[in-house]
Amino acid sequence: MTPIAEILAAATATDTGMRVAIPGDWMQGRTTYGGLSAALALHAAQQSEPDLPPLRSAQIAFIGPLAGDVTVTATRLRRGRNAAFVQADVTSEAGLGLRASFVFMAPLASKIAHDAAPPAPRQPPPPDAPLYVGDPGFFTNNFEFFDDKSPLSPAEWLRWTRLRARDGLDAMVELLAIGDALPPAALRLIGGFAPLSSLTWTINLVDPAPTTTDGWWLLSARADRAADGYSSQRMAVWNARGGLVADAMQGVAIFA
Repeated sequence: MTPIAEILAAATATDTGMRVAIPGDWMQGRTTYGGLSAALALHAAQQSEPDLPPLRSAQIAFIGPLAGDVTVTATRLRRGRNAAFVQADVTSEAGLGLRASFVFMAPLASKIAHDAAPPAPRQPPPPDAPLYVGDPGFFTNNFEFFDDKSPLSPAEWLRWTRLRARDGLDAMVELLAIGDALPPAALRLIGGFAPLSSLTWTINLVDPAPTTTDGWWLLSARADRAADGYSSQRMAVWNARGGLVADAMQGVAIFA
């Protein structure tokens, strides 16, 4: 298990971002776990501009494999009075592996105050709940999970998740690192392992300052349609108080 804060602390700063070594225990097959790649991109974006407002949205493309030493570059696309757009690329010897566009936006005075978001459909795990982690040497070993085994739809996951080592992390970096931790929902239709690849991930942060209790976040992924090797799934993240903090969608290629 390698804490993300330790990975960031060991990074070498460059004029446009940083160089980072990806530990083997954050790998997902032949590429880095997508949540970590996205979190590294966000960290570089945050460091590229002074006094950025809160992160509100991220559009992420998983373009190719990332492993070993990677370079993260961040570029300002535009900064206005209220919003800043920053692009971040992550590359390795194999070439461009990830491109992200981040939108940071300050709160605005508004006549609208509407919240019809559903609360978390599950209670957080009790202190004595049986938790599980992934196999050593695989990225899931960096997380703890709780599944109360409640009934779900045929292509749906719903799990409480937390990083085993989360001290010293920016809240948004932590959320991106955690938000992609579930397997693709369509994988449940197969009933076992299948080669797959996340293609895109769009995540909107509805809470500009997300917090939770004991590190727990409830992750949801649901695919209503999967065909021709492609699945589009809807995702959500709630905190331990039941409040929605993020909405997301993801496109996934499934080679089965």
